[in-house]
Amino acid sequence: MTVARILFLADTHLGFDLPLRPRIERRRRGHDFFDNYERVLDAALAERVDAIVHGGDLLYRSRVPARLVQQAFAPLKRMAEVGVPVYLVPGNHERSHIPHAMLALHPRIHVFDRPQTFALEAKGLRLALAGFPCERKEARKRFAALVEDTGWRDAGAAVNLLCVHQAFEGATVGPSDFTFRSGDDVVRGADVPAPFAAVLAGHVHRHQVLTSDLGGRPLPTPVLYPGSIERTSFAEKDEPKGCLLLEVGIGDSPGGVLRSWEFRRLPARPMLVRELDADGADRARLLAMVMQAVGEAPTDAVLRLRIHGRPAAEARAVLGAASLRSIAPATMNVEAVLVDERRPPLR
Repeated sequence: MTVARILFLADTHLGFDLPLRPRIERRRRGHDFFDNYERVLDAALAERVDAIVHGGDLLYRSRVPARLVQQAFAPLKRMAEVGVPVYLVPGNHERSHIPHAMLALHPRIHVFDRPQTFALEAKGLRLALAGFPCERKEARKRFAALVEDTGWRDAGAAVNLLCVHQAFEGATVGPSDFTFRSGDDVVRGADVPAPFAAVLAGHVHRHQVLTSDLGGRPLPTPVLYPGSIERTSFAEKDEPKGCLLLEVGIGDSPGGVLRSWEFRRLPARPMLVRELDADGADRARLLAMVMQAVGEAPTDAVLRLRIHGRPAAEARAVLGAASLRSIAPATMNVEAVLVDERRPPLR
């Protein structure tokens, strides 16, 4: 049985916590994102995939220096140079377009900078990869029309894939399992197109596969989120991070079928929250509490200290950014939050 293999990743957020000219020396998390990005692309080579799809938010924001765009596309161009085509959806963090777009140009790198469809021949299969940039304002209203605007029907492919960067009904996020149900930016389950093997979606940072709508009715096409490749906030502290390896082929119905999918887990920095009761604590006591919390955490942790109560005035210097860096290993990120005073984190 002939199948095409696709490596699917999303929400890489390259450039996050990676300033070109840092004002202070501290452990930066930006390298974690680039390291996992490279791991995913190494896996694409090892698995001999037929294509790579990036579901959006390649970059952490839209206004970035050209140097960062060049760094982000260099690994993709290496994949393209060895014959692996790349398909990329601009996400909401890029404001639906790739900055310094000239740096992304390569014959085998295809950017969904507007609704369109790219054809791919792989192992004797003709695939149509349809997609469009993140629709940030009226996705719920415009989704079905945007899918039609891609022109996928004219591709005459045996296997159709839809590549987007959107929130779909039923997707969940955060420690309280918030579920997307409505809103201008949430796509209805009823609008998921039928003649497609799969919807490859970025935007939601938790890995999940949606197969039914909010009423429990089966979706005609599964919606796959690989999730982000690293933890971007404490809301994701318990979530595994990774990418997806997909196999698609011809099925009994038009548009092809998703034969299999496998979540490939990536190393992610441990994120820990520690609650410290420091009401009235003097400097020595507060320092001891912080040192104990740091000592009990993994040396590569991203650690948040939630300080309850009001420490003595002379003790607060312990929670200063420079003080925390001097206490923690160089491999650790530490921040302190004065819970009862609602101050921003000190790190």
